[in-house]
Amino acid sequence: MSGTRRLVILRHAKSAWPDGVPDHDRPLNRRGLRDAPAAGRWLGEAGRLPDLVLCSSARRTRQTWELAAAELDGAPPVRYEPRLYAADDDDLLDVVREVAADVGTLLLVGHNPGLQELALLLAGEAAGDTLERARTKFPTSGTAVLTWSGPWSALEPGAALLTDFVVPRGRREERS
Repeated sequence: MSGTRRLVILRHAKSAWPDGVPDHDRPLNRRGLRDAPAAGRWLGEAGRLPDLVLCSSARRTRQTWELAAAELDGAPPVRYEPRLYAADDDDLLDVVREVAADVGTLLLVGHNPGLQELALLLAGEAAGDTLERARTKFPTSGTAVLTWSGPWSALEPGAALLTDFVVPRGRREERS
C-alpha cells in the first residue's frame, strides 16, 4: 500500500516531578489528568483516529494515551515502545519507517524535544501558521498532524504537509 499516510504526533500531557521518582516513572499531574482526555476528544472530533499507536514506555506517556483512548469509540492497537523514550528526531524517524504498510494513520505518543524536532524535520509545507506555531512552542498535549503519499519506509525529511497543530486542554472542573 503506497497511498496517503497520516502521522499524528502527541506530546504527553503535563507531568509531575515527585521527589525521588526516576524520570521514566514520573506520573501526570492534575493538569495532565485533565488535558489527556481532551487530546482524545480532539482526535475523535477531528477524525484523526489512528490505526496504530506507538507510545513511549514512560509512565506519563502511557497515562496520556490511556486517558486519551478512553475518549475514543474503540481503542486502536497500541505498542509501548521503549525506543521512543528520550529519542531524538532521527531515532523517531527510524521507528516510524518500520511501521507496517497497511497502517494508514499512526499516532506517536512521546516526549520533547524529539517530537517537536520530528514534526519540523518532516514538514516541508504547512497549512496556515501551523509550522510557525509548532516551531515556536510544542507544549505538553501538543498535537501535530502530518500527511504525505507513499510508504512509511520511504518517509524523508521535508516530505510531509503539516495540516494541524493543536494544544487540547481540559476544563478545570474535569476530573479523571
